[in-house]
Amino acid sequence: MDTEEYRITKILNNNVVLALQHGKEKIIFSRGIGFKGHVGSTIGNDMTIEKIFSLDDKENSNRFNELIERVDGSIVGLCEEVIYMIDKELGEELDEKIHIALTDHIAFTLMRLKENNEITNPFLIETQTLYKKEFEVAKKVISVLEKRTGIDIPDGEVGFIALHIHSARNKGKLSNTIKCAFITSSIAELIEDEFRIHIDRDSLDYARFIIHVQFAIKRLMSNSPIKNGLLDTIRKQCSESYKVAVKAAGLIENELGIKVVPDEIGYIAIHIEKLRSAS
Repeated sequence: MDTEEYRITKILNNNVVLALQHGKEKIIFSRGIGFKGHVGSTIGNDMTIEKIFSLDDKENSNRFNELIERVDGSIVGLCEEVIYMIDKELGEELDEKIHIALTDHIAFTLMRLKENNEITNPFLIETQTLYKKEFEVAKKVISVLEKRTGIDIPDGEVGFIALHIHSARNKGKLSNTIKCAFITSSIAELIEDEFRIHIDRDSLDYARFIIHVQFAIKRLMSNSPIKNGLLDTIRKQCSESYKVAVKAAGLIENELGIKVVPDEIGYIAIHIEKLRSAS
């Protein structure tokens, strides 16, 4: 790597700078680089670069530059250090949109918390169950943010950050990630209303239900539903749960625009019956 090709355009903090290489935006992480360099200088051969993130998409590059115009550079730098940590924890390529989406989210969150304005996360349990790895990494992110800013960050933010991490692992598809959590939570509320029960969101049965709904949605979206040889038995023996499962299928169809076949409805009914029996 010819480090002299990188010309610093902005210093975010002691460890993170922005640079250009052949007209492309780069985010460069190196211990002490903000001390040694200055805007307009090239990165010398004596500097050990630990990580280079590229913003190859022109739209992403433009959005990132708009972001750093309105967000304090030290916050952007902190977010980039956090993204570097996520990258190391997961050991895989992240979608470059994370530099915009996660930074924007964290900056807005810190501003809200300074104003004592907390937003409740309605999908915390679902997110923790569906995206265990992302959730564990998100907890480490929160720890870094609290240590560096001195701001107490509520548990709900772990879930929000986990969703952003999951999105970055899946080509930026945050909307589908949120939809899955929203659908599962909505079905749970439907079950509670229909049977006038309270579902323990921390129970093993609920965790299994969440995972089943997630995989059912994936199968339906890929047009590969599974066969249910017990469908007729389920309809007879779990008739009330099956009726609610039909309504749950309606929620899925309305949100995702896909048809939920009776075989999948039958399996959803089994999980509803378990939740109903446990409550």
